[in-house]
Amino acid sequence: MTEEIRQEDMPVISVIVPVYNTKEYLPRCVRSITQQTYRNLEILLIDDGSTDGTGDMADALAAEDQRIRVFHKENGGSSSARNYGILKAQGSYLGFVDSDDYIGEEMYAHLMTALLEKQVKIAQVGRREVGEDLCPLPDICVPPLLTEVINSGEFLKELLLHKGDCSFCTKLVHKDLLARKGFPEGVLNEDFHLLVKILMDGEQVVSLPTQEYYVYYRLESNTRRLDRNSFSRVYADCVDNADMALELVKRHYPYLQKVAVRFGIYQRLEYMLHIPEAQMNSANSQYREVVRWLRRYWLPGIRNPYLNKKNKIYHTLFALFPKASRVIHRKWKGGGHENG
Repeated sequence: MTEEIRQEDMPVISVIVPVYNTKEYLPRCVRSITQQTYRNLEILLIDDGSTDGTGDMADALAAEDQRIRVFHKENGGSSSARNYGILKAQGSYLGFVDSDDYIGEEMYAHLMTALLEKQVKIAQVGRREVGEDLCPLPDICVPPLLTEVINSGEFLKELLLHKGDCSFCTKLVHKDLLARKGFPEGVLNEDFHLLVKILMDGEQVVSLPTQEYYVYYRLESNTRRLDRNSFSRVYADCVDNADMALELVKRHYPYLQKVAVRFGIYQRLEYMLHIPEAQMNSANSQYREVVRWLRRYWLPGIRNPYLNKKNKIYHTLFALFPKASRVIHRKWKGGGHENG
């Protein structure tokens, strides 16, 4: 940010950090925020019922910087903590940082400058994935080569093609957009759910080429299966989000319907590739509905230009012979569960 712009004349950014049992990582996270070159911000640490001393750590960090406010609440999940932070936020713009992640020191300066220059309400930077040794991992989302303003329909298309970044952690958002809606509570993949609904209002997004948000992958925090009988709820929630997106697309962006159908198929294939084989039975109502949907959309899937040949083969196999296809896939992959 240029020196001639006085910090006190810039809008206040409220950075909301949901905190739950991350005592080991919280200092790094918070200090990456307090060290921002954009100084006109407040930091809200929402202790969501931590049991490992993280709440005390948050209080200690608040003593180091008067811009930090700490709130302690009963455990309600990340969305609950974020929504609580939105209610308490005093800034005009909101940012979110997960308590085990960290950010580059100019991230909010770059985001605010882009918002004001482009006169939009949402800006995003790129992200970098890092492992437990802080070494970089392959990018999940590739940022643009140059700053670009993306209209809501095109941004939604990128999300549905698994090319866009739905995370609110990489974004700076005008408070009005979130105060009206809020994050859905009691579900996973809540960022996608809320962002899709915001895009239905026609909001544009300015996307920056810089990668300034660092996603820290802890072994215990990701969605990998710990054993063959565990099944993360995220896959079921992703199916529900796909249905939500398809219905909204039909009403607001009908020209994206094939893209939304492709998204629904892909999400269900992920579900089928991760659900434990023991749960693939007639007593599992959600599993039965996923298979029915794949069969109902088999022909639209075969004709869908946004699905590749491999996707169509998987779709056909799981629609016709779901459990047998899963056994074959497991043997072929040697126990793997990835859907390329």
